[in-house]
Amino acid sequence: MVVTVKLKYLRIAPRKVRLVADLIRGKSADEAEDILEWTRKKAAKPLKKLLKSATAAAEHNFQKERSNLYISKITVDEGPTLKRSRFRGFGRIFPIMKRTSHVTLVLDEIEPEKKTKKAKKVARAKEEKKKRKLEKPREEKPKPRTAIPRPKFGKTVRKFFRRKAF
Repeated sequence: MVVTVKLKYLRIAPRKVRLVADLIRGKSADEAEDILEWTRKKAAKPLKKLLKSATAAAEHNFQKERSNLYISKITVDEGPTLKRSRFRGFGRIFPIMKRTSHVTLVLDEIEPEKKTKKAKKVARAKEEKKKRKLEKPREEKPKPRTAIPRPKFGKTVRKFFRRKAF
């Protein structure tokens, strides 16, 4: 079962929050929390708080183990814009848009079945790779030394220096 939490009316512009949200998308809950701890963006603090809230809800309400949780979906949508004005020269007014964000975080649980299937697939691939190495021994042939080809210049590039070894 998925756990969905929302953060509404965050007073940071959505494009700034998306930069941080992209860092943690698809990561495990523990790994995402570490990333948010060391990210030097203003949006990292509220997202970390939201992530902690989501993991606590998953543990308390749905009895899920924290180590099995991962961020399956995180979206940052635009909230209402606060419109303000700044006075400029010659009696003009310059608009100021104070944008807000709505963040939706969805946590899901990694199922043990998926882990075992993936582990089997990786083990099988490693075995096949070892077999290929044993079947075909690599023969190293010495490469003949050849002169280094000079680069070809187009019509737009001029030669400024002439060197023998290019």
